[in-house]
Amino acid sequence: MQIAAPEGCEESARQFYGGLLGLTEAPKPEPLRTRGGVWFTVGAQQLHIGIETNFRAARKAHPAFRVEAAALDALASRLQAAGTEIVWDHDLVGVRRFYVSDPWGNRLEFLA
Repeated sequence: MQIAAPEGCEESARQFYGGLLGLTEAPKPEPLRTRGGVWFTVGAQQLHIGIETNFRAARKAHPAFRVEAAALDALASRLQAAGTEIVWDHDLVGVRRFYVSDPWGNRLEFLA
């Protein structure tokens, strides 16, 4: 999956996706490094933070990350402690989930 970001986003991507969310940075292939951006491992998949000219945040379309139930509250607490606004959504019966925005305003969903 890919999330767009503005030029110069790499350090904040590492702080947010690597530091706060705990994702492991994946090495970008050499021929793609000049394009900027950062890649992360998400389970068996990858999340690519890609540079987009004339960037506009995705406020509706979003990736959803499944988190173990026990880890969901800890993640929400960690994000809140870092100043990230958490928006809990109770619309789906039996599903605990919340939304946050990444450093550039892209919407992300976390659910257990």
